[in-house]
Amino acid sequence: MRTETVRPELLSAIEAAQDKKAGAITLLDLTGLGAFTDYFLLCTGYSTPQVEAIIDAVEGALKARGLRPQHREGRSGAEWLLLDYGGFIVHVFTERLRHFYDLERLWRMARRVDFDESTPGSSAAGGALRGSSS
Repeated sequence: MRTETVRPELLSAIEAAQDKKAGAITLLDLTGLGAFTDYFLLCTGYSTPQVEAIIDAVEGALKARGLRPQHREGRSGAEWLLLDYGGFIVHVFTERLRHFYDLERLWRMARRVDFDESTPGSSAAGGALRGSSS
């Protein structure tokens, strides 16, 4: 999977996470793996307020595109928040819980793109989103 082929709504979510300084932004393509969704978008917040800010920014960016989550998991102060959009799920973890659950290892057969969190506010149209495939 290459960054140029990432769905526009996922790019919006990635940019929103980058704007909030999310770390370790990773997209897992689960299509064809018998998963209950097509994609996982994973990112790290370095405090519970940052986790909340990231999830709120992603939800706001996708709402602006006319998308609303089918389900939201987690509460204020939680170390893991989740937005389920049906075709993709956004997971925002604290660093501790990201390592504990290690979804990248559990879904290691998925195609993966890691995004450079050092390019916040970049425009997908301008090609400034940087990702590396694995």
